[in-house]
Amino acid sequence: MDYITVSAKIPKKYKKKIDEYGISVSRVIRKAIEEEIRKVEALKIKRRIEENRKLIKKIKSEDVVALIREDRER
Repeated sequence: MDYITVSAKIPKKYKKKIDEYGISVSRVIRKAIEEEIRKVEALKIKRRIEENRKLIKKIKSEDVVALIREDRER
């Protein structure tokens, strides 16, 4: 996996606490970014499901039955 470096400005008091507690900034940032990506992707999927649900509701059951019968006859 290829990596890039990102940076962020944080208050000095946070940096002191990070050093004091021995917090792995890289691990925390990676975990936070992964979680945010999961949230955004889940929201995107949810929106697509809702859009598809609206489309599916427009399909008549008679049309579905006809398509199934047509497919079986092949």
